[in-house]
Amino acid sequence: MTSPSSYPRPDEVARATSEAAELLEVLWGRASTAPVSVSQIRVLFILEHNDGINLRTLAEALGSTPPSASRLCDRLQAVGLVERGPSASSRRELRLRLSRSGRSYLAELRARRESALERVLAQMPTAQRTALMEGLEAFSAAAAAQIHEGDVPGVRSA
Repeated sequence: MTSPSSYPRPDEVARATSEAAELLEVLWGRASTAPVSVSQIRVLFILEHNDGINLRTLAEALGSTPPSASRLCDRLQAVGLVERGPSASSRRELRLRLSRSGRSYLAELRARRESALERVLAQMPTAQRTALMEGLEAFSAAAAAQIHEGDVPGVRSA
């Protein structure tokens, strides 16, 4: 039996998780394709889960300003991944949605990312993959709970 003193401290796990996240960024960077930046991918993820939000709400979800969010959307609209349309409740307000191309882009991006991860995970022993899966499920639950505590009303985090 393992003694409590031999368990990793949260700061040790945080450091290892940070290193793993950096490696994930490298793997995912290889799987990504132009012309979409990391910030623009965040916009796509937010819009995927919050279809029809306005620019102000998107900016709040990004922790950004409306002009910055608008520039991100301008570029995404120019490449056909985002659509802007009038609000049913206010003619002055625009609603943001993923286009069909935007949804396809995210599906393809996820498939490329998962393929890159599968190649790495296939090299791990089964017991370690199982432990990783259990740990990731617990981490995801804890992170989602913390993220949703600070949610912008009406907006699900991506």
